[in-house]
Amino acid sequence: MRLRPSALLRFYSLCGLLIQAAATKNKVKGSQGQFPLTQNVTVVEGGTANLTCRVDQNDNTSLQWSNPAQQTLYFDDKKALRDNRIELVRASWHELSISVSDVSLSDEGQYTCSLFTMPVKTSKAFLTVLGVPEKPQISGFASPVMEGERMQLTCKTSGSKPAADIRWFKNDREIKDVKYLKEEDANRRTFTVSSTLDFRADRSDDGAVVSCRVDHESLNSTPQIARQILEIHYTPSVKIISSSSWPEEGQSIVLTCESKGKPLPEPVLWTKDGGELPDPERMVVNGRDLRISFLNKTDNGTYRCEATNPIGQNSTEYVLIVHDVSNTLLPTTVIPSLTTATVTTTVALTTSTATSATAISTRDGALGHRKTVIMSTLELEDPNALAGQTGPDHALIGGIVAVVVFVTLCSIILLGRYLARHKGTYLTNEAKGAEDAPDADTAIINAEGSQVNAEEKKEYFI
Repeated sequence: MRLRPSALLRFYSLCGLLIQAAATKNKVKGSQGQFPLTQNVTVVEGGTANLTCRVDQNDNTSLQWSNPAQQTLYFDDKKALRDNRIELVRASWHELSISVSDVSLSDEGQYTCSLFTMPVKTSKAFLTVLGVPEKPQISGFASPVMEGERMQLTCKTSGSKPAADIRWFKNDREIKDVKYLKEEDANRRTFTVSSTLDFRADRSDDGAVVSCRVDHESLNSTPQIARQILEIHYTPSVKIISSSSWPEEGQSIVLTCESKGKPLPEPVLWTKDGGELPDPERMVVNGRDLRISFLNKTDNGTYRCEATNPIGQNSTEYVLIVHDVSNTLLPTTVIPSLTTATVTTTVALTTSTATSATAISTRDGALGHRKTVIMSTLELEDPNALAGQTGPDHALIGGIVAVVVFVTLCSIILLGRYLARHKGTYLTNEAKGAEDAPDADTAIINAEGSQVNAEEKKEYFI
């Protein structure tokens, strides 16, 4: 006879009670230090959960796993519930481990490990099942979008447990100002999450990649991403670039009309002073380029470039001014002539001093200018002096010394003439026979000569 699952479950439960009743007092006393140990488990939906119950000290007492509905899954190494997803991993007196494969959200709950001592001891392990969010989808984009229009993009994902997080990015730069909405699914276990991005289309957004990223703990740090490339149509923007910043007569110039737009404007229209180009032979249009050859003053004016696409039209202008040909003098270098003339004049120091000089004359055949260079005789004696002289100016030093010597000599001569004109003169009158006079008075009285006839004596001081 074949037993039904419910009858088999009651049979194992009865066996457990019999084992409890047959335990001796010594066994009850020794079981006071026994206690089962379990851990909570988190698993992704569709994955495999491993439930382990351990006992450090066990005197051959049975272990049992039961599900949240209190149905026995395993009693020691004996399988009690017919579920092909549940398998025995390890069974011993110290451990009972089982695995549940292909886990679903309905498997979530509290599982119990029982140690059949007196009394029965239990330990709880909570199994958490994570709902994996579906791949997100972006809606609300209609290509193309005109510049200035408002856009609303919505990113949506379902089936997440707990609710997933949605983030927006534009060219890898996160956008913060978004709306977020979370709704519970019909199974009352998972959630549907949506986020809306609202902005005004701009030409800078053309070609930009807008991405919606879903983050969830079940994705193992690998988010799910949906991308949308934006296509924005806008009127052309125009700019003229000149090949020359200083156009001169006789030269050529190329004006390039850079136009950007979506769709791309093609071709561009060139005009001058509000009309057509006056000289098509010299003014040639090639695509976006306008080439003007052999410039002259008649080419002065305002050149206009106009670009058009289905969205609109735009233009810009360039004022051309042709300048006269610049007269740039070629650089010249003075080279010493092989034949030079030297004139030397010697002057006495007492009168004046002079410096000999050499004149070198060269002619520039290209421009017809005559140049004369005056150099001292000392410099001509050294050919390298023309290239550059870094030492002291010997001619200047010699002139200074000559002046000093000349001034000194003049001073000596003037001093001598002055002393000659201011000489000292005095008369000495001596009385003849004064040597024999007893005193001075007698000498004067007996003097034979007078001051008139006295001999004049002169002394000169130089």
